[in-house]
Amino acid sequence: MILYGPVGVGKTHLAQALGHLACRRGHSVTFAKTARLLAELAGGHADHTWEQRLRKLVRVDLLILDDFGLREVTAQQGDDFFELVSERHKQGSMVLTSNRTPTHWYGLFPNPVVAEGVLDRLVNCAHHVRMEGRSYRPNKRPGAPQPASTTGGATR
Repeated sequence: MILYGPVGVGKTHLAQALGHLACRRGHSVTFAKTARLLAELAGGHADHTWEQRLRKLVRVDLLILDDFGLREVTAQQGDDFFELVSERHKQGSMVLTSNRTPTHWYGLFPNPVVAEGVLDRLVNCAHHVRMEGRSYRPNKRPGAPQPASTTGGATR
């Protein structure tokens, strides 16, 4: 599943809710920010645990990757992501959240062949959910006007 749309419309919240539901139904779930997951895989190249780290991500029933496509990936990150997606393809479920539409993901990869391989497996096999609306976050900022109380000011 691909959840995409502007900042603050609830993509991460919905992805976490899907993960919670999967856990309640007995499935294993891993939630990670995409950049952190790629950094974690990169660390495996340095300490020779890359294969173990990849296997752990492949075995989980549902892998939720948040904030996919915030920034371009390096060639190594692209290769690592390709391996992850290839290993999980048609074996395990994935949820990706992104501020970018999937058509804008190709330019994130330095190698167009890797981009095509990754995105063919991700985009063509996924349910796409475009989330629209205004961000709920401006109301949470310090100094933002707070909604009027519905208690009518009565206290006990």
